[in-house]
Amino acid sequence: MRSPQLFMVLLGATPKGRNIEQHDIFFGIGTSIKDLLPEMLAFWPEAKDKIHVDAYRIVNKVGDYKVEVVVKGEEVKEDTTSLFFLNLGGYKQGEFEELHYKMLVVANQKALAIKEAKETAFYKHTGFKGATSHIDDKFGVDVDDIFEIKDILSAQTKSKYTLKFSSGSDLLEDELILGYIPISKLR
Repeated sequence: MRSPQLFMVLLGATPKGRNIEQHDIFFGIGTSIKDLLPEMLAFWPEAKDKIHVDAYRIVNKVGDYKVEVVVKGEEVKEDTTSLFFLNLGGYKQGEFEELHYKMLVVANQKALAIKEAKETAFYKHTGFKGATSHIDDKFGVDVDDIFEIKDILSAQTKSKYTLKFSSGSDLLEDELILGYIPISKLR
């Protein structure tokens, strides 16, 4: 049996009353993307059966850190390091769109995660006077605009698992699985 892994999933749907496809990011722990279907449906109930997966990633590496899922009760050394999810928003002159850059950062403080986000090419080069780059939901950077993954996992998942981080070198980059996957293929 495979070990549980942390999944980052880009969900898409066109809920009733919407004119364009909407997206959200879901984090869950399981041995496969199919394991996560009940939690994904519960996460976005308004999407009903119109929900689909546009992309996903099994999170094994973030920066210079190995990310591991540990079953609660197994001994894990006390650590203040956390995994943060940031959703950066920005604009390009002449484009009728808010662009987004989603990133994960391992740090021991939100302020350090924000500092790393401000160093990205996206943050530095996406925006112009009157339409600056920002961490969504605010213009400017505020520590309340990012999420610790441990806080946004479902209660059921948090009761079973915790995350462990260890620095390492020569870690393989996570594979991004891209493309439309209807829920019927996950059943």
